[in-house]
Amino acid sequence: MLKTFAAAAALLVSAAAGHAAEPIEGNWKTQSGATAEIGKCGSAYCVTLRTGKHAGKQIGKMSGTGDEYSGEITDPENDKTYSGSGSVAGNTLKMKGCVLKVLCKSQTWTRL
Repeated sequence: MLKTFAAAAALLVSAAAGHAAEPIEGNWKTQSGATAEIGKCGSAYCVTLRTGKHAGKQIGKMSGTGDEYSGEITDPENDKTYSGSGSVAGNTLKMKGCVLKVLCKSQTWTRL
């Protein structure tokens, strides 16, 4: 039984070590249905709308590593910029924009 437990523990450790955070880079379907592309721009990641009413508009710039990012995000409807954050979990990106870290709105985007 001890050998079985040791083998299971070793398997679990190797699986955890092999698990890397999902990258934020790529194409994402926004909550409104538009496609946003997130790619490197300097030392940060830029968020640019590729489809929809505001296609071509850069709406964010974030820095971070792993699955947590922070920076600024702009609402393309009113052109106001907010402090923002993004959290990647598999094919889901939870985006959040806040005014004074009190009034926040969130959206969930899906990887394309």
